[in-house]
Amino acid sequence: MRKLWLIFAQATTVSLALLFVISTLKPQWLTSTAGRTPAMAQLPLLAPNEAYSPSSSAAASSARVGYSVAAKRAAPAVVSITASKAPARSMGSQDPWFRFHFGKRGRAEEANPQTGLGSGVIVSADGYLLTNNHVVEGASDIEVMLSDGRQARATVIGTDPESDLAVLKIDLDRLPVIRLGNVDTLAVGDVVLAIGNPFNVGQTVTSGIVSALGRSQLGINTFENFIQTDAAINPGNSGGALVDADGNLVGINTAIYSRSGGSLGIGFAIPISSARQVMEALVQNGQVARGWIGVQTRELTPEFAEAFKLPISEGVLISGVLANAPAAKAGIKPGDVLTQVGATAIQSPAQLLSAVAALKPDTSTTVSVLRGTQKLELAITVAQRPKPQVERN
Repeated sequence: MRKLWLIFAQATTVSLALLFVISTLKPQWLTSTAGRTPAMAQLPLLAPNEAYSPSSSAAASSARVGYSVAAKRAAPAVVSITASKAPARSMGSQDPWFRFHFGKRGRAEEANPQTGLGSGVIVSADGYLLTNNHVVEGASDIEVMLSDGRQARATVIGTDPESDLAVLKIDLDRLPVIRLGNVDTLAVGDVVLAIGNPFNVGQTVTSGIVSALGRSQLGINTFENFIQTDAAINPGNSGGALVDADGNLVGINTAIYSRSGGSLGIGFAIPISSARQVMEALVQNGQVARGWIGVQTRELTPEFAEAFKLPISEGVLISGVLANAPAAKAGIKPGDVLTQVGATAIQSPAQLLSAVAALKPDTSTTVSVLRGTQKLELAITVAQRPKPQVERN
């Protein structure tokens, strides 16, 4: 027994001595991949003087934050528009006495045309562009400049002042065309980019979010269904593109709310769904055919409904009917409350305007009206909406 103990003690001493020598002279012999702990095996390889941080590997693998890809996709199809308008001849310039005293100044004023600046979007390889009507209205010459520096004179295919849209056409090859987005999937809070030529400084991209959808009754256009955004829109952005985070066109920038002339974070764009319908009508027919029945309306307020003891509180009060208009021929009278057009319930004058305008001229439908306490169903044939009268100074 004593011999075994001595052998064990000697073996242990030799082993400890050998381990000490190896750990001093060859420490790498004692480490191996199999011997590492799971935590050590997951640590990234670091430079000799680099301190380890848990976020080091995450930062290295994360994608770059931004919308440069969307901007690169959409920006080439956004153009700058210069619209020149012939100056109005003043009465004084035709007076010989005026020309004798102010002839040089009068001729200089007549020689310099008025110019307007805006933006547009190429939506077809055939050269069709969408822009705002107010950008090109009354223009005698329209020049378009692409982001690659090419220039071309544009032809007006058609305009629609009531939606403030216009379609132009240029003849160039290899045109960049923007992709059209789906407004139905757009939601409040989604990121959008506004692309245009503000203040003629050159093409500019600004970012923001969708602040609201379906904005109306702003007094900007006759037909309003705006996308509201806080992406910076300034003078010169009119007619430019509002695109989503993938670079798809979702709106045509049209107006801003501003007290200073610059952006206050409240901009409005026409949805591409509406703009596309107007564009197709202008290209195919040269005009937008909208329905019209010829009535004047007022909001049906709770006070009015209570004063006249009406059994309903929703609808539109008919305050006037034009002679020989479709409404007059159908039997609609002032004082009636119109509650429905076809299958569409009507709760405001704006809804009535949109519902009737959506009907094709010369088509028949029914309208529901309340006359006192009597409910009536009247057949009506919709007519073509008259063109708006242009005010001339």
